[in-house]
Amino acid sequence: MSAEPPVASPTPTRVPGKVVLACLAAALGGLLFGFDTSVVNSAVGALSEHFELAASMRGMVASLSLLGCAVGAWFAGSVAERVGRVRVMLLSALLFGGCAVLAAFTPSVALLLPVRFVAGIGIGAASVMASGYIAEVAPARARGRLGGLQQLFITVGIFVALAAGLAMSRAAGGAAHELWAGLPAWRWMFLGELVPAALYALAAFRLPESPRYLVAQGREDEAKRVLRRFTGVDDREVDETVEEIRTSIGEHATTSLRDLRGPALGLRPIVWIGLGVAALIQLSGINAVFVYSTSLWESVGFTEARALTMSLVTAAVNIAVTVVAIMLADRFGRRPMLAAGSVGMAVSLAVTAFAFGHATTSAAGELVFPQVWAMTALVAVNLMVVSFGLTWGPLGWVLLGEMFPNSIRATALAVATAVQWFVNYGVTRSFPVVSESWGLPATYGTFAAISAFAVFFVLRFLPETKGRTLEQMGDGARVG
Repeated sequence: MSAEPPVASPTPTRVPGKVVLACLAAALGGLLFGFDTSVVNSAVGALSEHFELAASMRGMVASLSLLGCAVGAWFAGSVAERVGRVRVMLLSALLFGGCAVLAAFTPSVALLLPVRFVAGIGIGAASVMASGYIAEVAPARARGRLGGLQQLFITVGIFVALAAGLAMSRAAGGAAHELWAGLPAWRWMFLGELVPAALYALAAFRLPESPRYLVAQGREDEAKRVLRRFTGVDDREVDETVEEIRTSIGEHATTSLRDLRGPALGLRPIVWIGLGVAALIQLSGINAVFVYSTSLWESVGFTEARALTMSLVTAAVNIAVTVVAIMLADRFGRRPMLAAGSVGMAVSLAVTAFAFGHATTSAAGELVFPQVWAMTALVAVNLMVVSFGLTWGPLGWVLLGEMFPNSIRATALAVATAVQWFVNYGVTRSFPVVSESWGLPATYGTFAAISAFAVFFVLRFLPETKGRTLEQMGDGARVG
């Protein structure tokens, strides 16, 4: 999704309202992932009971959509270069909404698994479109704030879906019990995914096409009309912006995997850095926290309703800190915030691991958790969410959308986002099995060690992209 921000003037002025609204609409794609994550969180216990799933199959149901996300992200960039960003957004919404209905009425796990995979394709494509589209239309001085909107909508989706799941579960007397029309609550939770799908489709339908895509397609008059409507600048500035986009695109209107080749183990250094960012976002274990938080709290003695409430509190904390992160992203820069966040996550996860080390197993095979250590674990997990939500959550998506040179941005963004989803799948898929075989202390201790490594990675390799235009993004390991 390589492109130039349409704001031609370098003078720090207020971001035009239409640019903000366009970024908000594109960022709504984050609702799909956030909502889906929490629907699985709320429904996985009852769903597993209904279909009598073992731990490994339970992990498959929870994580297969993430594998689909990797596929959707991988192909979204090349498809968008051919048919446009907006059409890919609309297709994403259609896939997600259709799969919500199929998942709600699925008669077997054999049908549910491919449905979850296809839903993930829609989510993955939407994630690439959000990062790419926002990077293309946001001015450099506000790209951190506007790029962080995607993560904000992910957190909002998590909270709303958890709140809806809690309400449905309580109304039915449990997620496995009948709610309305003869359907159990967990099936209605999947049907609820129609709401974010419809919102995203309506928002995308009203979006103008990206000026970068229009110029690449030779539709410069349309690009100029979009720029005038977006920015309100005069014809001279619009012409200069279009010329700048045309010059920057050059012979790279479309890119391929071949363009990512370089001297560092076969790839350009900046590509390896982007892949590292993508992997570290998920190797922190954040998705294991959100997908399995309800089951986790049930395992330490909370009732289903209380466990859902604890997950809802965590989701609310995540929204609050993401708002703060968006406000700070263009003030302090990416590198210092990510380094500080890594330290916070490492410490919080280490405390969580230590707390779970005080749990014992009863004769019935259930965890017995002293109250003081249960509360310690609850506080530590929420501090981990705070550290992630202030830093890696929003800024990870921002970096992936902005850090690559124009000549390779479309392909590099698609590959990095696909890697992010693939690692997410690996963590989510393996968590139930690994936590059973290793134990929760060792599992969370591993996440803590990875977060500690992230401090070194950020300070040693990560480029600082704050305030830089997309044209200024270089190929080195320490830009800026």
